[in-house]
Parts: sequence; structure tokens; C-alpha cells
Amino acid sequence: MRAPSRSGSPTWRNWAGNVGMRPVRTVAPSSTAALAEAVRRAAEDGLPVKAAGTGHSFTTVAATEGVLLRTDRLCGVRNIDRAAGTVTVAAGTPLWQLNEALAGEGLSLTNMGDIMEQTVAGAVSTGTHGTGRDSAGLAAQVVGLELVLAGGSVLRCSAEENADVFAAARVGLGALGVISELTFAVEPLFLLTAREEPMPFGRVTEEFDQLAAENEHVEFYWFPHTEHCNTKRNNRSPGPPRPLHRVRGWVDDELLSNGVFRAVCALGRAVPGTVPGTARIAGRALSARSYTDVPYRVFTTPRRVRFLEMEYALPREAGMAALRELRALIERSDFRVSFPVEVRTAPADDITLSTASGRDSVYLAVHMYRGAPHEAYFTAAERIMAAHSGRPHWGKLHSRDATWLAEAYPRFGDFLALRDRLDPGRAFGNDYLRRVLGD
Repeated sequence: MRAPSRSGSPTWRNWAGNVGMRPVRTVAPSSTAALAEAVRRAAEDGLPVKAAGTGHSFTTVAATEGVLLRTDRLCGVRNIDRAAGTVTVAAGTPLWQLNEALAGEGLSLTNMGDIMEQTVAGAVSTGTHGTGRDSAGLAAQVVGLELVLAGGSVLRCSAEENADVFAAARVGLGALGVISELTFAVEPLFLLTAREEPMPFGRVTEEFDQLAAENEHVEFYWFPHTEHCNTKRNNRSPGPPRPLHRVRGWVDDELLSNGVFRAVCALGRAVPGTVPGTARIAGRALSARSYTDVPYRVFTTPRRVRFLEMEYALPREAGMAALRELRALIERSDFRVSFPVEVRTAPADDITLSTASGRDSVYLAVHMYRGAPHEAYFTAAERIMAAHSGRPHWGKLHSRDATWLAEAYPRFGDFLALRDRLDPGRAFGNDYLRRVLGD
């Protein structure tokens, strides 16, 4: 999936390398006023405008042939309100920078995803999430935001101010305006104990409901072509901190999970017949470990092996049935899948286009190494997830369109009506939004 481009090589590519674009011009504002001016000038010139962060979406959600807004300079913590328990941060701030700044102030987000390279606005707008029994994704932790609208006006919204916009704009896909700043709810810094443990597929799927009920955060990875899963359970701890030993952490998270894994994936791409055997070896190499640390060092891990990904949110009760069907699909096919399938959870939230809107959810994510054939595998997996009333992650590959999505989201029409009011001329439109929202 590539964005339409002007002549010549793309001037911007996403992290995975599957999306490229060549806009008419690129602007890098460093303030809300400069951002609003860039949007106003784009409107005067009759050009569409999109904001792009670090490019960790796999879709063309940020692609444009008009004006590209780079948010690299629109970063930093703008305000910490300890009495209210909030932090206000500029839209282009990377999550790693926010997490480190909060920890330095003795504060933390309640939950987060497993990578920290995304910008806060990009992560929120596409519905980035981690895993949680009671705590939801990033957008559900937003309590206020500032939005630059078509024409350059600035709108502030929260549950008390412009509440209809707030309900939609937290996962707004860049369709309503450009986020200039976000205010998150935060809490005093706490400790998490992570317990990582290999577990056979049959056991983890049979016990998944119990695991999800007994632990604040649970996820697991299943290695296709094998019985092997790796589970991770994170729960709050009174301490003391017991971080991973530096050498053990480097061996597990860098040497094995990135260095050796990259080599295994490259071998599998070149010689697909080796994938099942190397997957079994990798699964048997897993070992248990436990550590206690501040949240962002527990929730997040380095991801240096480039891949493509598709993820669907399914009703909680459908998750394990769909995963078993996915396993049966792989076993009876000639697919060679070197990347594990990731399984996470989220509680219901009230955000209009959140994948967990109105229902407790299980997320199933399938991946393929960059450059390896992925289309047939993703298409077959998508059929299973769609049949179980799944909703695709907005920033990950999928083939759903507006007609299909209107049936998946009860308030889809509300979002479209709000979009018609805020951006009737489609200043923020692109091919992706025309597909998933219609025109």
C-alpha cells in the first residue's frame, strides 16, 4: 500500500518502508500559532494538509500530495498540574520523551503500548493501546486536547468543553483537524512486577480468561508452527525495584529479540522452508524471568526488526476461538510465518472510533518480516477476524471500507456528521480516509 506520489522518489517514508509520499511542500512548525498558520496557508492554496510523526503507522493514514506537517519541532512538556493530576504535552513529543520526563517528576501514565518511538498525537489519533484488565489505551487517558481546524482556527475540547468533538477527536484519524497539544491524566510513579513465562498453546488459551481476570496486564505471543507461547503478566508492586540485570536485559531484549531474531527472519525470507524448524528452536529457547521497575521500562521493549502488521480488536469472548482458527489456518496452509502472533486485552471505552468502543476487547496482531510475502496470510487472517466482529486497528494494514466499518461502529454516523461540520471541504482528506470514512 503506497500513497500516490508526485514524480521522483518519495521524500518521506514510514518506519516499515511500505508507505512513501512526495508532498508539494513540507512545513515543520514549532508552536500552535505556526501550525495554525501552516494550515491556513494550505487552505488558501487549495492544498490538502496532513501531519506525520515518526511513521509508525503501516497504513497511508498520514499520506498527502499536498502539505506535509512534520511535528518534530512541536514537542515538549508544556504544563504539569499536580493538583489536577494532568500533564499537557505538545503533539509531536515522542512517547519516550514524555515517559522519561514524567518519571523524572515522579509521575506516570497508567498504561501504555509496547513501543515508545511514536509521537503522542500519532499514537492517540490511530488508537494505540497496550494491554489491560481495567486500564485502557492512550486515547482513553486523554482528558483534553487542542485541535487546529480547517482554515487555521484553534479549538479546545474536553469532557466539559466541546464534548462532542472530544468524544471523536481522541481517535480522530487526522480527519477532524491537526492536534497541537494533548492533556493526559497521570498518577504518582509506581512499580510494576513483570512475570514472563513460557506456556504451551493449549494451556494459555484454556486459561486465558482466568489469566486476564487475575492480572492487571496480561499478554502473550504465540509462535506459529509450534506449541510455544511466551506469556507476560504485569502487576503493581510495593517494591523494592528489581530491574533486569543489564547483561541479562541486553542478551534477551537486544541480542536475542532483535539481533538473532533479525537473522532468523532474514533466513526465513530467503529460504521459507526453514521457518517451522527455526520457530520450534526459538520457542524452546524461551526462559522465565521476573523483574520490578517503573512502568515504561516494563510496558515497552525495543523493536528494531522491521515488519508489517495487521491487528484486529475482537469482542473479549471471541478472542481464543479466533486464535484457534488462525492456528488451524496456518497449519493447513503453506504460509511460513516467522513472526509471533500477539494477543492483548483492553476494557471498553467511550471513544467514538476506538477499537474498544463500547465493548471489552481482545486484540490479535499478525506480523510478517519486511520484504517477506504477507498479502495472502493477512487476507486469510482478516477473514477470520472480520467473521468474529473484529475491528481493524486504524494504523495497521487492513482492507475494510466505510460501508463495512459503519456496521462495526454504532456511532460511525456521528463521526461522519462531525467531520462534515468541522471539515466540509476535506482539507484533511486523503485516499485512506476516503476509503475508511467515505466522501
